[in-house]
Amino acid sequence: MAQPKTAWDHYPEPLTVASAPAPEYGSGSLADLLPTLAAGLGVPDMSATITELTPADRNCVFLIDGLGWEQLRAHPEDAPFMTSLLATSRGGTGRPLTAGYPATTATSLASVGTGLPPGAHGLPGYTVRNPDTGELMNQLRWQPWAPPGPWQPYPTVFQLAHAAGVHAAQVSSPTFENTPLTRVALSGGTFLGRLTGEDRMDLAAEQLAAGDRSLVYTYFAEVDGAGHRFGVDSDAWRGQLMYADRLVQRLAEQLPPRSALYVTADHGMIDVPFDEQHRIDFDEDWELSAGVALLGGEGRARHVYAVPGAANDVLTCWREVLGEQFWVASRDEAIAAGWFGPQIDERVYGRIGDVVAAARDDVLLIASEREPKESAMVGNHGSMTPAEQLVPLLEVRS
Repeated sequence: MAQPKTAWDHYPEPLTVASAPAPEYGSGSLADLLPTLAAGLGVPDMSATITELTPADRNCVFLIDGLGWEQLRAHPEDAPFMTSLLATSRGGTGRPLTAGYPATTATSLASVGTGLPPGAHGLPGYTVRNPDTGELMNQLRWQPWAPPGPWQPYPTVFQLAHAAGVHAAQVSSPTFENTPLTRVALSGGTFLGRLTGEDRMDLAAEQLAAGDRSLVYTYFAEVDGAGHRFGVDSDAWRGQLMYADRLVQRLAEQLPPRSALYVTADHGMIDVPFDEQHRIDFDEDWELSAGVALLGGEGRARHVYAVPGAANDVLTCWREVLGEQFWVASRDEAIAAGWFGPQIDERVYGRIGDVVAAARDDVLLIASEREPKESAMVGNHGSMTPAEQLVPLLEVRS
């Protein structure tokens, strides 16, 4: 199958902010998926911005954490069922969606569940500065704790669908039922916790059939976990991909009438070699650390918070040191370029770094002392390259 042409096919040099391929907010990003499905279900104030999709009475979104478009295409023998669905992606166009920036789990799940880009929902990174406290906040683990409601005040699409009489349900691991991230991103309707993937697939099919109009979400995390620990294309990663493929087929074979199943992901992933050429250590680099008060984000999608008065100097230095491998932008430049969406809420502005750095090459800006676990990961993600940014939207209808 020929690879569809994308905005990522050519990189103009030098790495100007304008050359970064911003996500397709408003027409083909993860944030557009649930509003499109909800619009087809008659939920008020929802817009069908992914125009290629045909409405269905019962809709299920199965999100496989870490399964990027490129990784799926590279492993047809390990995922034969999903491979057979590649031509169905994005309404039969055979094209992927874009995850959104940064391409990371907390950001993407919030985009999926709220139907909003990061600049609105307010989870614009793995770790970001809390303007109220001045501390870095991990938005995946919600540490240190912050009140979830003020942090992300918009209703989720599930809440809006439930209010409109649609049967809404999430089927996931019981671990996630009461987490702040679930509350701000995926709450609404009924949460049903099941430990095994098979049980989740069976229950998701039951929940689809439970209403004349249904919106069901289910999730599988282990592809991402194996990629981080062992790398994409490792035996462990391929094993989890095989298992995920069987789960998709299991669910597809149980769809009740008038249903559409959409299989997607929150991001892709790349492996980064363990050497000084590919892993730049912020904690050992005096140039990059000069004038920096807090280092946020993650290795391929950094938020850099400068000490007062040093933002311009930090931007200049980071461009000089990293500019051939990273897109390096000021906060306002990244916002103007649309990295976080078409608009930025006032409460979100200060969460974005004074400097934002997104990796283009297969490199990682680690912090070995302050982020030892993250710095030891084999597989990584976050930036706007095809391997990280492009995700499938496979479709099965009954």
